[in-house]
Amino acid sequence: MAAASSSDSDACGAESNEANSKWLDAHYDPMANIHTFSACLALADLHGDGEYKLVVGDLGPGGQQPRLKVLKGPLVMTESPLPALPAAAATFLMEQHEPRTPALALASGPCVYVYKNLRPYFKFSLPQLPPNPLEQDLWNQAKEDRIDPLTLKEMLESIRETAEEPLSIQSLRFLQLELSEMEAFVNQHKSNSIKRQTVITTMTTLKKNLADEDAVSCLVLGTENKELLVLDPEAFTILAKMSLPSVPVFLEVSGQFDVEFRLAAACRNGNIYILRRDSKHPKYCIELSAQPVGLIRTLAVPCQGKKLWTVQMPAAILTMNLLEQHSRGLQAVMAGLANGEVRIYRDKALLNVIHTPDAVTSLCFGRYGREDNTLIMTTRGGGLIIKILKRTAVFVEGGSEVGPPPAQAMKLNVPRKTRLYVDQTLREREAGTAMHRAFQTDLYLLRLRAARAYLQALESSLSPLSTTAREPLKLHAVVQGLGPTFKLTLHLQNTSTTRPVLGLLVCFLYNEALYSLPRAFFKVPLLVPGLNYPLETFVESLSNKGISDIIKVLVLREGQSAPLLSAHVNMPGSEGLAAA
Repeated sequence: MAAASSSDSDACGAESNEANSKWLDAHYDPMANIHTFSACLALADLHGDGEYKLVVGDLGPGGQQPRLKVLKGPLVMTESPLPALPAAAATFLMEQHEPRTPALALASGPCVYVYKNLRPYFKFSLPQLPPNPLEQDLWNQAKEDRIDPLTLKEMLESIRETAEEPLSIQSLRFLQLELSEMEAFVNQHKSNSIKRQTVITTMTTLKKNLADEDAVSCLVLGTENKELLVLDPEAFTILAKMSLPSVPVFLEVSGQFDVEFRLAAACRNGNIYILRRDSKHPKYCIELSAQPVGLIRTLAVPCQGKKLWTVQMPAAILTMNLLEQHSRGLQAVMAGLANGEVRIYRDKALLNVIHTPDAVTSLCFGRYGREDNTLIMTTRGGGLIIKILKRTAVFVEGGSEVGPPPAQAMKLNVPRKTRLYVDQTLREREAGTAMHRAFQTDLYLLRLRAARAYLQALESSLSPLSTTAREPLKLHAVVQGLGPTFKLTLHLQNTSTTRPVLGLLVCFLYNEALYSLPRAFFKVPLLVPGLNYPLETFVESLSNKGISDIIKVLVLREGQSAPLLSAHVNMPGSEGLAAA
């Protein structure tokens, strides 16, 4: 009886949780064998019959055997192998002709495979990059049998460590071989031309000229060589090319290509870059404190790059995506966490928490089959979870009140206006013109005095930079030590590009009652252009009262009394004598 009552209570608890949940459990298959991430999921009516299918770019178990899968309901409808791991999947309209069925684009390796009616339609390949000249020269020498495979390997490894451009696929494969396999590989491939091919890292769609949901869209590609490409939807030619400081991994766009658009790219260096139409380089940069795992325009990309708020999660975020419920005008962010939770946020407010049997690695929300609001999730172990949002479900912000925050109704403690403030305000109103004229007069006098002082410094060579074209010099002095003995280092540099300087002298002017120098006058060696010459000497402090003074350093030309340039060194107080 006790066991029966316990099972009855568990069943009642499960039924109550199901009743209180906003989601219906449509399907769960822990053995679906789907390994993917959010960028490789897409929902679309591929045949124009009103039945939306799920497109999956499957990486395969362990990143082996990548495949393109199309699901109808819980079953796999079609499945085809891919030549490389998928990077992103997207559906878009290529033309306005009837029937208006969307095309499927799948980015894999250096190519974008376009399907119409689930049949191969077009393959776009990224343009090849110019090879490294040093790498090309090495393979030419190997072709002529002028270097052996071991030397070729050493030189290629040196190029890979120092060059900014990556090596070609042929060279990278050669470097992975054992010593016994190198000679056969060189004999087989030495006649082949060196080709350097980049790959696609991310992809999204951008409306061409209309903002309608069923308008023609362009494909936007992010590549491994830090570029963004916009493709024409009909001819698949490159319409625009933009450069980034790092490799893009997530893309979000808004607007139309022919009118105005903004593009946000999250990159591997942890920054988000904002680009606009007709801009070849980013306009703004948002620096993040950690690597991004997702990018959603309404949440993560404010226009000025200023962080508005932060929400702390109970576990690491594995994936993100947008939840958009058109019937209620709701836009929220879904975040899959490592602890098996899927949290839904609108701004900072938590709307809902979904608990899953395994950590979720990809999320997709939209119309699936005949249902408008369907949530599709894949788990770390390859499982597939499908949930349907109840038609009566309403998301309410937990723990928040409707209307403005309570702090908005609090009155600020503003101090009362004093009599002095009122009198000063009346004075500014009455004599505003005269006060402005007096301010302008003082400003002009300040600028005049600054210009005179600068001219005097140039004429008397009081500047550490020489202004004459014959002796272009730069002087910098550094004092080291605590005292009573200091080390004075003069850094003298010839800023000319071609002509050396010879015949210079250095002279020190100082108070002999306070300081002692072993040499107050010495010659300067030949100054080669562009090199920094450190000239060292020692300064002995003679005062036991902690008094410090200025030491003047003059650089002169032999036979001339006027210095070429000078510097005033503010000597520090001698801490050694002060302590004594």
